[in-house]
Amino acid sequence: MAVSTSTDKRFRRVHVTPRSRRRFALSPKGVALAALAGTCVLYGGYRLAGVVLSSGALTVTRITVGGNSRLSHGEVLSLVDGLQGRSMLLLDLDEWRQKLLASPWVADAALRRVLPGTVDVAVSERRPVGIARLEGGLYLIDQRGSVIDDFGPGHADLDLPLIDGLAAAHAAGASEPAVDEGRAALAVRLLASLETDPDLAGRVSQIDASDVRDAVVMLKGDTTLVRVGEDRFAERLRSYLDLAPALRERVPEIDYVDVRFGERVYVRPR
Repeated sequence: MAVSTSTDKRFRRVHVTPRSRRRFALSPKGVALAALAGTCVLYGGYRLAGVVLSSGALTVTRITVGGNSRLSHGEVLSLVDGLQGRSMLLLDLDEWRQKLLASPWVADAALRRVLPGTVDVAVSERRPVGIARLEGGLYLIDQRGSVIDDFGPGHADLDLPLIDGLAAAHAAGASEPAVDEGRAALAVRLLASLETDPDLAGRVSQIDASDVRDAVVMLKGDTTLVRVGEDRFAERLRSYLDLAPALRERVPEIDYVDVRFGERVYVRPR
């Protein structure tokens, strides 16, 4: 909307003063009432937070477990003992995850909140690939060559090859036998190479990894030691199986067969 002004050339904008605004000021009584209202709001918020935190929906009342196979449901729950009854909002999930990872059977773990009142625990277990003979005892080892657990009656269902030659110098104060990394890597590499041939893998009874450059294999139902070197394990074992009938016709009692050199096969009689 247009604003009309005086035609007087002496008119200046500074001559026009805006209407002064009324200032609002609280009286002492009003200040006190405002402070009281603020205190009530803060106290109400505090009480509300207390009610929310103590609500059954936000307290861990149930723990679900998944992904476990060798570990029982109860064993997983024992690893997070004390979790039930905690506040869902104040829960440090990574702290409880570390408690799960303390188990030699747990390779990884994840926890998540599921309202109302539930924490879901999912574990990923380490997979045993062999039974290592160490310091007179038998131990399950995983695909990294690390010890998982003692091999006992509870694991009798596992059909795994016996592995010799893995022992390293035992460190003072160590809770479990030490494993030589190089020799363990040789044994694990051999087993991994057979995973694509389950029939051949199932025939492996024993492995000796004492020589890091020459793995020795014994097959089920066969006392012959088969020297397969440090690579091409499946190919060399298949080669021995193809030649075994002809070899036994010539040498009925064989101590070992060396198949590391392609078409040249060395046989030592027993």
